[in-house]
Amino acid sequence: RKVVYLTFDEGYENGYTPAILDALKANGVRAAFFVTGHYLKSQPGLVRRMVDEGHIVGNHTENHPSLPEISDEEIEKELRMVEERYEEVAGGKDMKYLRPPQGEYSERTLELTRELGYHNIFWSFAMVDWVPLPGGAQEAHQTVMDNLHNGALLLLHAVSKDNAEAMD
Repeated sequence: RKVVYLTFDEGYENGYTPAILDALKANGVRAAFFVTGHYLKSQPGLVRRMVDEGHIVGNHTENHPSLPEISDEEIEKELRMVEERYEEVAGGKDMKYLRPPQGEYSERTLELTRELGYHNIFWSFAMVDWVPLPGGAQEAHQTVMDNLHNGALLLLHAVSKDNAEAMD
């Protein structure tokens, strides 16, 4: 079976997540969305929609710090703040997955986050999509297609108009 995993990092909303969710729903596709504390505060309705439509919602920390650069106590606080807000927004659903900001980790942070109950989720391909692509949606689509392989774990950002337009 050929499988591709779509993941989206959500720190700020540029208005494209509804179109992404619409395309995923129309195609019967589930994805994972990694949300920051800011996103949970500013977009609770979209987070509820993600949960209601069967997507995974993971932790991307409260303030998006480099985890290896902060203490164990600060890491735990970053994660717990998001968990608490997510419980309020999503009705008590557990968070099991963590995308470390910028993919930065150390043996210490991997061990600590595992002890806190998280599976760290990285990627096999990260789209540089937080700025508009010269070729727009077609370039976004082609870039993803050129980097697919069975089991690919794609990191996309929902702030990209190009991704939203190419999603279907």
